[in-house]
Amino acid sequence: MKILKLVMMLGLGAMVSACASVDTATRNARFEPETLAFAQTMPSVSVGEINVTVPERLKVSERNSYLPGGDIVWRGDAAGNRHEQVKAIFDAGLLKGTEEFDGAVTIGLDVRVERFHALTEKARYTTGGIHSIIFAMQIRDLSTGAVIGAPRTIKADLDGLGGQRAIDAEAEGLTQKVRITQHLANVIRQELGTANGYENPKLGFMQTLNNI
Repeated sequence: MKILKLVMMLGLGAMVSACASVDTATRNARFEPETLAFAQTMPSVSVGEINVTVPERLKVSERNSYLPGGDIVWRGDAAGNRHEQVKAIFDAGLLKGTEEFDGAVTIGLDVRVERFHALTEKARYTTGGIHSIIFAMQIRDLSTGAVIGAPRTIKADLDGLGGQRAIDAEAEGLTQKVRITQHLANVIRQELGTANGYENPKLGFMQTLNNI
């Protein structure tokens, strides 16, 4: 069920603990959202709190190959703590995407990143690829602390520019970080503000290959 239709159904979902990590990638450790028998329409909301976590169990890959293993692949910042860098991108994108909501019910978003697989240098400067992003989200009513609906796993893939397209985008200020931040803002805006919620686009063979 989509988030937009779940907000009035308090107490039906809760975040579940992550499974144990594996050597190469832990994306199979994501919880699956519960299936509900029915749903009601969500009232207008405002977002008063956003809590983003990037679990340490997520494996970071710095390998410069077209499709490296791991859960986090990120080269849009200088070498450093990739978990913190991914969290900063999510914080910025989700904040930007929720600023316009000004409804009567104030909610909080608990977001857990499960996969953030952007492009390596090799892919960015040749073929391009897919920014493969998955996160889990639970909504809470901030006035009562009660969870609203079931937790939801959101897949939010984005076309990753490569070659001349990447160079042209960079010249316009559209870096990987800028594009992904804007994308996350659009994802959460649709998830909270449209009847069907956010639906992951179909991006072809590279998307399928990237998620095997």
